[in-house]
Amino acid sequence: MTESSQQHHHRRARATIEDVATAAGVSVATVSRALRNLPNVADSTRSRVQEAAERLEYRADPAASRLAAGRSRSVAVVVPLLNGWYSSHVVAGVEAVCAESGYDTIVVGLGPGTPGRDLFSGTEAIHRRVDAIIFVDMRVSEEDLRLLEEQSLVVMSVGHEMPNVPSVGIDDVAVGRIAVQHLIDLGHRRIGLINGPEDMPFVVPHHRQIGFEDGMRAAGLEPDPSLYVPGNFTIQDGADALRVMMARKEPPTAIFALSDEMAFGVILAAHELGFRIPEHFSLVGVDDHEFSPVVGLTTVHQDVAEHGARAARLVVRQLTDGEEPGPSEPAPVRLIVRDTTAAQPGSA
Repeated sequence: MTESSQQHHHRRARATIEDVATAAGVSVATVSRALRNLPNVADSTRSRVQEAAERLEYRADPAASRLAAGRSRSVAVVVPLLNGWYSSHVVAGVEAVCAESGYDTIVVGLGPGTPGRDLFSGTEAIHRRVDAIIFVDMRVSEEDLRLLEEQSLVVMSVGHEMPNVPSVGIDDVAVGRIAVQHLIDLGHRRIGLINGPEDMPFVVPHHRQIGFEDGMRAAGLEPDPSLYVPGNFTIQDGADALRVMMARKEPPTAIFALSDEMAFGVILAAHELGFRIPEHFSLVGVDDHEFSPVVGLTTVHQDVAEHGARAARLVVRQLTDGEEPGPSEPAPVRLIVRDTTAAQPGSA
């Protein structure tokens, strides 16, 4: 090996868990489970991950443990819904990177109300027990953010931008535009919306609704609020929403559900009510849930676990190296057309 090649070899960046995930064609959460011999990983997948890890000379990062003297070596992930698909996948991505880097992950579910009330109350308040907090799709007051800053905590946001807080996520306004444009291109004009809950600290539904309305108006169409039905990102809410929509005097010819889980509920209720999709109405979801290919759902794909991994990576770098994250570009999304959308009968 020449001197220059030796220097190049020493300069080569150490492989990360994200590198292994890319090489093996799986998520960071799957890599983490496979390399720790946790269950629910197929043998073929585990072998593929192990081969990729060996080829890349991947090793868990000891730096965090080494440099975190006097710290708790814990990162909190604060979510609005503990059992939500989106939240659980973000948490999986965070946990994978934290485990690699020598940090424990503490998950806090807050539900309705102001996030700060639980974070700062009591002697066991979460901010006293962690080095960093990652908020997942939640609004946090300026007062609470100041309290966290006074505690010298690293703060990160996933899915929602907050002033002076680094964030990771997608352009949810663009998601709404992409979904509705697909339906408009198919000739649909009367489009229903299953949007977000009215009493939860969610931000994403609002942005997707803005994109939906922008897309409608850009095509010269006025959104019809009578075709908006609130949901809570569950299958049951999607089913209930369809019953409400199809009872309207003029039901929609297409529906945009702000999550695949709500879209699954639409599919179930449609079967019960005697509707066929896409013959009677088209349907688009968001996420590309692992069951979406099974039911043939047209959806806007996002890599949710990767958002969590990316946020955790930025947090760990700040904790270990003091590296302040710069502005973050939105992660890519794309429309995946399957079987639940078709041209509006009679359209050009």
